[in-house]
Amino acid sequence: MSVVVVHELPGMTQAQYEQSVERLTGRPGPLTSPSDWPVAGLVSHTAAPTSDGWLVVDVWESEEAFREFGETLGPILQELGIPETTPRIYPVLTVVTR
Repeated sequence: MSVVVVHELPGMTQAQYEQSVERLTGRPGPLTSPSDWPVAGLVSHTAAPTSDGWLVVDVWESEEAFREFGETLGPILQELGIPETTPRIYPVLTVVTR
């Protein structure tokens, strides 16, 4: 079952987000496709600044795929000094894309 994962990252900056992307993909520049991810199963990714940090909302094909990704992402965020947070995970009923 697909899941939507909501990460609220207080204190995270755009520079730290961009650094995390570079470490995930192994190259500089923006994400352009779910295939940029080091783990299969990403359906969509949205990132945005908030008044106190950063927000990331992902849709994954399964919670297992997301958990596998977390094993890669967690150490990267730790290296960048991002405090550990617990994402909220919800089952997906509908996903609409362009």
